[in-house]
Amino acid sequence: MSIATQRSSLNRTYSRIGGLAGIIVSAVVFLVPFAFIFVTASKTRGEAALLEFSWPTEWAFVENLVEVVQSRDYILITAFINSTILTVASVAIMVIVSAMVGYVLQRRKSRWNPLINFFVLAGLIVPPAVVPTIWVMQSLGIYKTLHGLVLIEVAFGMAFCILMFRAFVSTIPRELDEAATMDGAGPVRLFFRVIFPLLRSVIVTVIVVQAVTVFNDFQNPLYFLPGDKGATVQVTLYNFQGQFSTSWNLLFMDILLITVPMLVMYIFFNRQIVAGMTSGAVKG
Repeated sequence: MSIATQRSSLNRTYSRIGGLAGIIVSAVVFLVPFAFIFVTASKTRGEAALLEFSWPTEWAFVENLVEVVQSRDYILITAFINSTILTVASVAIMVIVSAMVGYVLQRRKSRWNPLINFFVLAGLIVPPAVVPTIWVMQSLGIYKTLHGLVLIEVAFGMAFCILMFRAFVSTIPRELDEAATMDGAGPVRLFFRVIFPLLRSVIVTVIVVQAVTVFNDFQNPLYFLPGDKGATVQVTLYNFQGQFSTSWNLLFMDILLITVPMLVMYIFFNRQIVAGMTSGAVKG
């Protein structure tokens, strides 16, 4: 056996070992915490209070599930409805507006582009300020309203979306724009009939990433939409925590119910997320 063959065989062995090690590490990092949440959510209150990673001696999964759903006049159902409306509205606005902005920034070069790019990057770097934002929302009459929180989520997530769309638009040949223009398509028709359908992979990425971000957001609903009427799923975690005692079994059951929808969506759209994140990485 030649030296080159031996090296190739050794490289394949190292690659398999590295892949196996990666799978094991991923399982420990992601599956073990999820298993701990599940078994704790299935215990009685006294056993869950020990916070031990052990099999339940008495299964109370169904009882805990019913109690969490019925807690405080079914506030979890209201929270899921609010979170769904918030997520769908925020992500829809982010996708449409960010795609349009990213297209314009990539296709139409002007002396204002560097300044606009600076503000886009600033949206990723500059931390949000709570007190001035509340003052502005009160002045506009949108504080403690669901549509006001939608605008907050859009403002905080817009910069990331614009960068994603701009990178992808750079991979689309300009000849398509010129051909559509020669056929009589105006700017709006050109974008929505020619360019927008080509952004499918990055649209899926933006939808999944931002949907998870908005749905799991805890800080913004707590500050900008207080009260039971506008409660979101993350805020319901407070229902089972007190100053002197915490119902750990119900708390982890609530966490489990909140985690499952986004986890399922991520599993189904995993390939599209990877494709969208890597698009435009070489060109533009």
